[in-house]
Amino acid sequence: QVQLVESGGGLVQPGGSLRLSCRAPGPMFSTHNMGWFRQAPEKERHFVAAISWSGGRTSYADSVKGRFTISRDNAKNTVYLQMNSLSPGDTAVYYCAAAAGRYFGSRPEEFTYWGQGTQVTVSS
Repeated sequence: QVQLVESGGGLVQPGGSLRLSCRAPGPMFSTHNMGWFRQAPEKERHFVAAISWSGGRTSYADSVKGRFTISRDNAKNTVYLQMNSLSPGDTAVYYCAAAAGRYFGSRPEEFTYWGQGTQVTVSS
């Protein structure tokens, strides 16, 4: 089973930064659009950011625009999410995902392959 593995989560104080990584076992997703989503307890999974296969196109949820940056390094089979100016509202499990098709979407159902998630907790 092809899996995506997230890492880099943890506990950070408000205003701090974290860099999440999402690594694939090989180049199988190098031509896939990739995305980050997050889910807080008892809440729906929400879109955070997405990036095209070439890295030339990105999109962000309004709640993270200007604070988060998505990037990818296909040579390393890795997608990143740089998170700055974190607040308690950013606390959630963060998931990376790969889209099966070429449509550049922002809905969870448009992404087929998912990682197990990494916990991000923003608290003083």
